[in-house]
Amino acid sequence: MTPAEILSSDLADAAQDLRARDEPFAFATIVRTAGTTAAKPGAKALIQADGTIVQGFLGGGCTRGAVKRATLLAIETGAPQLISIAPEDLLFAMGVSAGTEADGVTYARNGCPSRGTVDIFIEPCLPMPELTVLGASPVAEALARLAPQFHWAVARELQEQIKGRRLRATVIATQGQGDLDALKSALEAEAAYIAFVGSAKKFAALSAKLEQAGITPEAIGMVSAPAGLNIGAVTPEEIALSIMAELTQFRRQSLPRGGDARD
Repeated sequence: MTPAEILSSDLADAAQDLRARDEPFAFATIVRTAGTTAAKPGAKALIQADGTIVQGFLGGGCTRGAVKRATLLAIETGAPQLISIAPEDLLFAMGVSAGTEADGVTYARNGCPSRGTVDIFIEPCLPMPELTVLGASPVAEALARLAPQFHWAVARELQEQIKGRRLRATVIATQGQGDLDALKSALEAEAAYIAFVGSAKKFAALSAKLEQAGITPEAIGMVSAPAGLNIGAVTPEEIALSIMAELTQFRRQSLPRGGDARD
């Protein structure tokens, strides 16, 4: 079932617009209420990365501050948030205070006269991270086919096209066709993850040339070479799989609160 089938047309259109612009956002859904509340269970809203509600309704000003804080945290960490906004005396009776996180729930104070309780689930929707693949080798082709299945947006570019850009992840699968230039371009682009498809012996020879070109040993040491986790890969498809395993490890370690969530 697609988002358009479970959301109102306005929410679905707004979500599609943000996705088309590659902007992070969040869906918020009221899952429970108690007492007098302006919005009821099932009410939904779409929230921009700055915490602004662009479509939908979650209640009055009593909920906005808590929803904004939870949305910013959800987008920053990639982890869904469950918040419970309740009157201060009820929080006290439960043995918690505003800002307390317990059993997966973050509590916030409802200071409105209505004195109702609203529980809201906030799910981040993050753009797919970009994987830049340099080269036209069989490994590059296999990786470009496999990566989208693991929610990576693949960019096939030439070395000169990434100059002056900051990249998240780059795999150099040139395999003899401009290896040194590709490595220099990736290192100068300060990609957070760089992997080189080639033997350790070959990379050692290239490392010496990189140092001669002014690249620091510390930067060179950040390159994963040979690329991928050691699973005994032989074929291009197996090598691509080992690289995706390493990329998955890198991605999860970059999200300390439990990973990213997608609709």
